[in-house]
Amino acid sequence: MGEKPAWGRQRPRAPGEAMISAISVGAVFILFGLVFVLALPNNLWDRTVAFFSSFTTREVTGLNITLPAPMNPSAHTVFYTSVFQFSLGIALLQILILALRIGFRSPFGRIAETIGNLVFWFGATYLQSVYLNSTTTLSEWFMFWAAVIVVVGLSIIARAVILIIRR
Repeated sequence: MGEKPAWGRQRPRAPGEAMISAISVGAVFILFGLVFVLALPNNLWDRTVAFFSSFTTREVTGLNITLPAPMNPSAHTVFYTSVFQFSLGIALLQILILALRIGFRSPFGRIAETIGNLVFWFGATYLQSVYLNSTTTLSEWFMFWAAVIVVVGLSIIARAVILIIRR
């Protein structure tokens, strides 16, 4: 009568998981603050509002479909630079998290998840440096998002490969 059903049981948490989570959350807040501090002379808040306010639906060249995009993608360099800095910071944070997960012997699924995150954030950072800048055209804007979908797939595959290797 006092026994919990199997679905109600929780697996004991690895000792370092709470610390890793706290470091992750804290570092994200620090990165977010740093990005805004670094962009203070450029008034990032107003640039962010301008970026999202400029969205409209635009036709994807050659596909005859419309998707959301900024009216002038090349006009948002300050915003793109800040997003790049944040993404690079998160990518570097994933290296630290991976080292902590290995050091604290986190469950293998968590390690695989972190490797997938690492692939995604470094891939997204690379794509931002290639596609989002002062010369970004509408077709490059859409190519960027198509490439992000590819990077999401690569990160899922990286995670799966790590899990397969483990078995």
